[in-house]
This record gives sequence, structure tokens and C-alpha cells, in this order.
Amino acid sequence: MPKQFMSNVEIEERGESAGEWSPAGDHSPAARPPAGPPLPGLPGGGSLDPLGVEELPDELIDRLLAGVRTQEDLLGGEGLVRQLTRRFLERALAIELTEHLGYEPGEAPPGGAGNSRNGHGRKTLQTGEGAVQIRTPRDRRGSFEPQIVAKGERRLAGLEQKIVAMYARGMTVRDIRGQLAEIYGTDVSPDLISRVTDAVLEDARAWQQRPLEAVYPIVYMDALQVKIREGGAGGKGGVVRNHACYLAVGVRLDGRRETLGMWFQQTEGAKFWMAVLTELRQRGVQDVLIACVDGLTGFTEAIEAVYPQAWTQTCLVHMVRGSLKFVPYKDRRKVAADLKAIYTAADADEAELMLEAFAETWDHRFPMISASWRRAWEQITPFLAFPADVRRIIYTTNTIEALNRQIRKIIKTRGHFPTEDAARKLLYLAITNAEHNWRRAYNWSNALVALKIHFGDRLPDTLID
Repeated sequence: MPKQFMSNVEIEERGESAGEWSPAGDHSPAARPPAGPPLPGLPGGGSLDPLGVEELPDELIDRLLAGVRTQEDLLGGEGLVRQLTRRFLERALAIELTEHLGYEPGEAPPGGAGNSRNGHGRKTLQTGEGAVQIRTPRDRRGSFEPQIVAKGERRLAGLEQKIVAMYARGMTVRDIRGQLAEIYGTDVSPDLISRVTDAVLEDARAWQQRPLEAVYPIVYMDALQVKIREGGAGGKGGVVRNHACYLAVGVRLDGRRETLGMWFQQTEGAKFWMAVLTELRQRGVQDVLIACVDGLTGFTEAIEAVYPQAWTQTCLVHMVRGSLKFVPYKDRRKVAADLKAIYTAADADEAELMLEAFAETWDHRFPMISASWRRAWEQITPFLAFPADVRRIIYTTNTIEALNRQIRKIIKTRGHFPTEDAARKLLYLAITNAEHNWRRAYNWSNALVALKIHFGDRLPDTLID
């Protein structure tokens, strides 16, 4: 970095004058703006930040940038940004020590025999800008406990945030280590990365145990498969097995969607879903109006055991997908069109007529399709009680299927997880990232009115627009 920058900082630190400085340009009195304080947000006018933190003056920024010509001068290994990080940290530590001792450098200790300065140590900090070596002041008695950079601290918060962000996007420990070394020139141990990401588990557990809303008009439930190693130690040995990760997404009364939780079990089954629903009730969910689920056997009974008044809606996408697996490719378009006539009917009566017509056309070749629809008929038709523009948020678990796709995209680079906790922390980060982009449920105002008509007092009047 140019010596001009260092000498100016050192001069300022000693309290001496660095001399008048004038950037190029006309700064004569006639060229100056009218008297009066500059407006906030303009040069010299402070910040628009509601917290009242003022911006650094342009003059100071220009002085710091004097001699900077290339990106390397600004962001490189010995560039301005790293030098500023080092100098700010060292200056902050020096001020902390002064406050601890109670007297300025060069002065005698109060009373003549108090604690005193005792030179400096050296420490390399891993920061968001890379590795920065700083001098850390010491006191003779060893009672100084700095807060800006604590004893034993080797990394700043910015680095941890970057590690967690990369981990949340599916990067492995090895990938993260390589990325930090390549971009920031920082050598971070695998143990450090693991410790940083393990801190996410506390957030995941708190999130899993948080209180929930009393009423959810719609709850979508589904599961996806993840591979987790069982037995062994340190991610080695044992057996890799498929585990079902159960997910529940609820639509709140304001139309916002939120993931209610995630649960792990070796296989998906209605019995475990009942345990999931029981936990939701314990966390404050007193009523669910509509539960949208896949066609898992026993799911309806599990829901009714915990929420007896809930309507169970079988996902039509799952139904159609399950039906078409029996159909040769050349006939799928025709069969799908005839199935569509069933679930786009005006009401349940018309849908039943369309099902009879479908059976007459296709039962001689695919009798199992109409039979499966008849078995699940009571769970297929509830959405037909609502207006056409409201049905799309009720008849399918696409909301949770979209979440599953985002999770699979993140975990696809991993063959398996070494432990359930490893799966839990990555899936938690994937879910929270996905929720940032979620919008209000489609056509929610009309849907809320329709739900109020059907469910009456179970839906609070205060939420109707």
C-alpha cells in the first residue's frame, strides 16, 4: 500500500496535523454551495440510516484512496481493505486497553505503581477479507480481557456467515475449504468449518420447538427420502439407509406460508404422521381446516385422530401420476384428458358422472384406475366445494413439492449424510432460504371468504378483508 496512506494514518493517530489537503477541482468560496447544513444522504450531510449512523466524509475516503490504482491495491493481499481491517482492529484494542488501565500511553500509572502496558503479541485472524495479522496489546498483570477480539478468538463473525452461507447452498466441508482458500487466501481447517456449521443445530432445534399459530386454514404434508449413515463413527463404517424426512407447510390466516417442522423416520407411514400431528397440537395448533396430503394409506385416519373436524384432501397431482403409471406412453395423453374432466367438473355430482364415463371408456384396459379413484373419492372431492379460482391452492401439495425440489437440488451433490444431525442442519438452512422467496398464497382474499362460508366460526372474523 502506498506510504502516503500509512503516514497519514500514523500522523492522525499521534494527534498531529497531516497538513491541508485539497482534492482537484474548484473549491473557491464562489463555487461552494449556500450556507446551511447539507441534506441527509448528500456528501457531508450524514446518513439516511434511521439509526443515525453518519457516513464517513468524502474527504476522508479520498485520502484513504490516494494512490489506489488497481483492484489489487484495494482488495488484494496487502490492499487497502485488509490494511484498514488490521489498523481498525489494532486501534480498537489499544483504546480498550487504555480504558482498562485508566491512563493514556506515555503517562505514568495512577499512584505510580499500578498495572501497565507490556508490549504486544501477534495473532492471525480469519476474516471475511482473508487472513489478517494484528498486534494485540498486553498488560503486565494479565487482567486485560478485550471484547473486540477476545483472547483465543481466531476468526471474525463475517467469516462464519460466509461458511454458513456456502454450507446452506449444499457445499461440502472440502468444497468450502477450497473456496475460502481460492477466493480469500484463507486456510480453514475442516474441524473449524464443522464447528461453525454445528452452531446451526441450536437454531434448528429452537425453530423446531417454536410455538405455532392456533389455526391454519390449510396444511400440506409430504415426505422426501434422504440417505443417512447408521452406526460407525466419524462418518465411517455402518450402513447407509434411506430415511423419510417428514415436512409440514401451513398457510397462516394472513396467507403467508411457513414450514411447521421436519421429522426423520426410516420409512413414511401414517402412524408416524399421527405423532407429527400430535406434536403440532402440543406446539399450539388447535385447528386445521384442510389437510392436503398424498394418498398414503391410513393418512385420513391419522388426521382425524388428532383433528377430527379437518377435511382431508388427497393431492390430485399424486392421484393422476399414480394412475398414469399403468398406462402405455401412447395412451397417456388421452387418459390424462379424461381424468382432467373429472377434477375440473363444476361440482362433486358432475365429477362422479365424469368418473362413470371414464370407467366406461377405459375399464376394459385399466380397471385399476377407476377403482383407485372410487376408493379415495371422499378425499378427492372436498376441493370441488370451492370456487374455481380458489381450488388451485387446495387440491395439490405443489407448495411442499416445490420445497422438496429445492432441497433435492441442494443435497444432490452428497451421496449421503454421516448423521441425522448433519441432515437436519442442512435441510433447516435449505428451508429457511426457500422461505425468503415465498409469497402470499394465490388469490388469498377470495379463498379466505370461501373458507369462512364453509367453516364458519372456526375461522376468526378479524382476518376477513
